[in-house]
Amino acid sequence: MNVEGLIVVILCLIGYWFAWKSFKQGKYRLSILILVLLGVALRVFAGSDMFIHDWDERYHALVAKNMMDDPFTPMLYQNPILDYKIENWTSNHIWLHKQPLSLWAMSASMSIFGVNEIALRLPSILLSGLGIYLLFAVGKMLFNKRIGFIAAFLFSIHGLIIELTAGRVTTDHVDVFFLVFILLAVYFSLKFAQQGKIIFNILAGVAISCAILSKWLPALIVLPIWLVIVKDIGKLNFKQILGHGFLLVLTLFIVAAPWQFYTQYYFPIEAAYEKQFNLKHLTEVIEDQGGPFYYHFDKMRMVYGELVYLPVLWLIYLLVKKWKNTRIRILTIWILVPYLFFSFAATKMQGYTLFTAPALFLLIAFYFHYLKFNLSKFKQKWLVVAVLIALIALPIRFSLERLKPFNKYERNPAWIVAIKKLDLGESDKTVIFNTDHPIEVMFYTDYTAYTQIPSNRILDSLSNQGYKIYFDVGSRRVNDKIDSTKYNFISLPSRP
Repeated sequence: MNVEGLIVVILCLIGYWFAWKSFKQGKYRLSILILVLLGVALRVFAGSDMFIHDWDERYHALVAKNMMDDPFTPMLYQNPILDYKIENWTSNHIWLHKQPLSLWAMSASMSIFGVNEIALRLPSILLSGLGIYLLFAVGKMLFNKRIGFIAAFLFSIHGLIIELTAGRVTTDHVDVFFLVFILLAVYFSLKFAQQGKIIFNILAGVAISCAILSKWLPALIVLPIWLVIVKDIGKLNFKQILGHGFLLVLTLFIVAAPWQFYTQYYFPIEAAYEKQFNLKHLTEVIEDQGGPFYYHFDKMRMVYGELVYLPVLWLIYLLVKKWKNTRIRILTIWILVPYLFFSFAATKMQGYTLFTAPALFLLIAFYFHYLKFNLSKFKQKWLVVAVLIALIALPIRFSLERLKPFNKYERNPAWIVAIKKLDLGESDKTVIFNTDHPIEVMFYTDYTAYTQIPSNRILDSLSNQGYKIYFDVGSRRVNDKIDSTKYNFISLPSRP
């Protein structure tokens, strides 16, 4: 039994109950503050693993660390001693596999707090916490405080978002940044429509730009959402929409375009390859990440709870019946358009549609609110009550399954401790071959490390250049032809 996890769960149960009680008493600020604090606490708990995770956190971590020296030259291998292929994003030099914003944030955090796991994850933890408040605010503006509160609660406890914030699953911090900045763009769009202040429109453009600089062009989904918001809520005429729309697009171009021009100018080969590689995701199955057309709709039940299909079907029904309703059109664009688009894409990963999560939380909360306040209209009230309970209970269960708070496991394993303690002297001319942990070695130390063993000719050349060469014999056999009198050997524990 994990005592630490048990304490966190008990405190969260008490805290969320108190938040709901405060909300019912009209103490809205206090209730949302509690949701945010508890959500951050869950993310800190999950993010307290004292090692960088396999996919994709360790690569993002190393690039972010190298950006501390040069923020405008994203590098995986800062000192590529061996030849590399730009097509291999797990072992190349200039690293443009992801847009730079989340990497800059991680790099800045580590510059302030040191190169460690908590500093690495801190930007995602804080931004994800901000997302909880933003969703309440968006829910309040689109619907009412109750729906905003329920949606914010679902965001606060959501297992996959917490795992991403902690770096435990694929695409990690990149998807957190992307999700929150799209939500922020919707928030500023609503503020602009309600108050008519141009600054909010500019900030919406900046937020879209930040989403683009997190995970590229799917961020443009905000544009049709913005159009519905300013037309229906802002009640702008065609000429006004055109003018403010031009300002929005101009803002996002000014903010997001310079990095694209910069990389194309200074790293033309890598930039051209990454653009082509991104397009291939639509027509080819990349890295065995394929699936049937219904892949994302099937994943929906595992990400949001098995009953999520009820509010989705209800949304489709409302779209047909009340297609002019602003809220219905916003949720439809935000949820169904991305799901359909990525269903046609050949490459499929669950993170591709995660930016729709805030809209799905709003939809679930909207559906919950509808059932609760129309309970008397249903003949089978017990069934409706069961659905209401399940709409909340299933996401909670999902969160516990993801977080595994009661499972005891080693947060600071021996293999990572050994790497952190590695002291081989001067780093500039030190290289380690034959290791299972090249990325981790380069993150926690300043040594260059490789999985492979180069030819004797290359080894001799490196020796002549003054390199101090080590071979890791902890979990990999070294070729008998390697002269043990010429080179050094270390033994790092294997990763479980």
